[in-house]
Amino acid sequence: MAVQAPIGARSRSQNQRRKRIVQTAAALALRGGVEAMQMRAVAERAGVALGTLYRYFPSKMDLVVAVVTEELDLLESSIRRRPPQAGTAYGRAVDVLMRATRGLMREPELADALVRSLIMTEARAELGPRITDLLWRVCVGAPLGPDGGEQGGRPPAEPDRDSAEYILVGSLAGIWIFEMLETLKGHRDIEEVQRRLEVAAEPLLARF
Repeated sequence: MAVQAPIGARSRSQNQRRKRIVQTAAALALRGGVEAMQMRAVAERAGVALGTLYRYFPSKMDLVVAVVTEELDLLESSIRRRPPQAGTAYGRAVDVLMRATRGLMREPELADALVRSLIMTEARAELGPRITDLLWRVCVGAPLGPDGGEQGGRPPAEPDRDSAEYILVGSLAGIWIFEMLETLKGHRDIEEVQRRLEVAAEPLLARF
């Protein structure tokens, strides 16, 4: 009689398999952008059946979102460990956006995947607000969430997404996405992006 693995062991195995799939997809995106993240290629390189891949990620966009989400996880973790120290809300927001810009532009193919996912309807509902939430928390000095026991394990603060402040932060996030697009096209360098974000952020976030 077959003996089933304990539920905890199965969950760990599933999490490890999912992580391996996402890492494989990210590696393909680094070399060839979103177009290289073909489902069959991901399944083969990750060592899983194509049907198994589709159980975890029903569409390619779901997989793109997972890759981008992992990048956002790394950004948020970095910010929790080393919060922006600027004395103004707009300075802290620009700090976060420039950290994201520099990190992503070290891997431009992945940056391209991020920007595409943010402007595609299917992904925007999840990823756009997540970036805006992070900026809002940094601007108001709200808890960013626990990270290895930091901040007493307090959960991240929840913004009022209908407030004027949140809408203004969202506008800055939209400007950043546009600047990233221009950078990926070769129309901007990092210094120009920072200058333009500073010009936009100061009046937008003056009420914080």
